[in-house]
Amino acid sequence: MVTYTGAVDPPFRLSMLIYDRRYRSLTLQAIVFILVMLAASWIIDNTLKNLADLGKTLSFDFLFRRAGYDIPQQLIPYNSDDTHLRAAVVGLLNTLLVSVLGCIAATVLGVVAGVLRLSSNWLIARLMTVYVEVFRNIPLLLWILVCLALFTEIMPPPNAYRGENPAAGMILFDMVAPTNRYTAIPSIGMTNPPGTLALGREGISWAFIAFAVVIAAALAGRRLLRSWARRVQDQTGKRPTTWWISLAMFALPVLLLTWYFGLHLIPPVLRGFNFADGINLDNALVVLWLALTLYTGAFIAEIVRAGILAVSRGQSEAAFALGLRPRRTMSLVILPQALRVIVPPLISQYLNLTKNSSLAIAVGYMDLRGTLGGTTLNQTGREMEAMVLMMAVYLALSLIISAGMNIFNVRVRLKER
Repeated sequence: MVTYTGAVDPPFRLSMLIYDRRYRSLTLQAIVFILVMLAASWIIDNTLKNLADLGKTLSFDFLFRRAGYDIPQQLIPYNSDDTHLRAAVVGLLNTLLVSVLGCIAATVLGVVAGVLRLSSNWLIARLMTVYVEVFRNIPLLLWILVCLALFTEIMPPPNAYRGENPAAGMILFDMVAPTNRYTAIPSIGMTNPPGTLALGREGISWAFIAFAVVIAAALAGRRLLRSWARRVQDQTGKRPTTWWISLAMFALPVLLLTWYFGLHLIPPVLRGFNFADGINLDNALVVLWLALTLYTGAFIAEIVRAGILAVSRGQSEAAFALGLRPRRTMSLVILPQALRVIVPPLISQYLNLTKNSSLAIAVGYMDLRGTLGGTTLNQTGREMEAMVLMMAVYLALSLIISAGMNIFNVRVRLKER
């Protein structure tokens, strides 16, 4: 009996790096990598030499010098005596604020508009079509300037709310007062404040920490509850009703903490020439948030519409045959399946909104571009360092958003059996 041992690989020779398909791709990748690194090193070396010829050296010491300028909108304490580094942090927080608010509002608006565009009501569907086509085909910068003009020219001054018969009236149950300089909104007060956890100049309220712990515990409990319900369903074939338990796990602790701390809204009150007690949002923030929401919401509406149309029509017909109403069919059958189509392009829209927030300079909103890439750059003359830092920050934000949304995409995608 003859045993076939198979073909014996020939000994390795240098010529195999070019002529052998097993090694050729690795050779090409190595060559491309070396060329890219050589080009990058040449660009860096040439930049450093040009800076040296101008009497500049690459240094980030300017971050620890006195900033000397004010920032109207602040999420952490800041004054003109602070460093450029703290000013950049304030600007970064302002960028995150408008980006998060914009993503939330644009998602809600886009989902509603995308669903309504497929409505059987001719008028509603055409109105949503007009909204989508108008907002996504005009540059965002123009919408920012249009919103700024509307707020500046149409909104009344703060003193218009004065007197027994004021020329302007507050909206939303007399809680919000839009003006041509800022928008006064209510603040949150506590009759039984628990104090704050000191962290340098900043402080975190113990009430905020308590709410965060309660919500985190409720999320963990909800996950355990769903696992238990899934096990019961696998064993008995019937899934127990758990929605009221999930609702109670969230609502009861939050209501209890709200009662214990005495949380309540403090409406803005006109005192002198300005509103007090509430929070005065700079109109630059409101304008930028509104423009980003309306512009990005139009793109998200098209993404949602495409995702819904990608679901087989037989799914909705089967749901109707089971007796589900159209709203329940959309929320329970269509949208969950459409998410696998919606989420990937939705990531791009969140990234675009975050990067488009740098247009805040058009309305004077001091975000990262206005602080580090604006006033700080002009005062220190460190344009290279400022640009490198801004690029690194925006790159990090984009990667974090992509990673988070990709994790969510993995969870909502269809599971193959």
